[in-house]
Order: sequence, then C-alpha cells, then structure tokens
Amino acid sequence: MHIFCLELHLSLPTHSLKEKRGVVKSILGRARNRFNIGCAEVDRQDNPTVAVLGFVTISPDKAMARNVLVRLEDWIYEGWPDIGITASDISEV
Repeated sequence: MHIFCLELHLSLPTHSLKEKRGVVKSILGRARNRFNIGCAEVDRQDNPTVAVLGFVTISPDKAMARNVLVRLEDWIYEGWPDIGITASDISEV
C-alpha cells in the first residue's frame, strides 16, 4: 500500500475570507467527487489571497497513486485559470 500527499499553494483572486471560502470549498468538493481523495485546507486560513490545500490518496500501485495527484494538479490548473499555483509538492508518506 502506498500513500501519497500533495501540498498545493495557491494565489487566489479574492479580497475577503467569504470569497476565499467559496473558491476553496468548490475546489475541495469537486476534487473529492472527481478523484475520490481526501482533501482539506491545511494552512493560511486567515489570509484571503492565498490558500494551502492538502490532498491524500492511497493505492496498491505506487505509480497510480502519484499519477492521481499529478492529474489533480493539472485539473486545478486548467479548471481555474485565474488561480495561480505558486508551489506544489508530491511526497510519499
């Protein structure tokens, strides 16, 4: 069994925490449904212009688990062109 996590740092085009919450909840909800992964906002909750999201997947195949997170990152990049990905890190736990 292989456990992989993705930490994604985002630059958001929002000006209030309420706007940020809407964007973050949309990304997390759609990611859960589309990729069947665990996810949450893990840092910088008090800053309305940035978000740090964490995603986790488990698979018996190492390449498959990593590929899910790579596809997820590409999906966010393509689906939300106004959001900048400032950093990302995929690691095996």
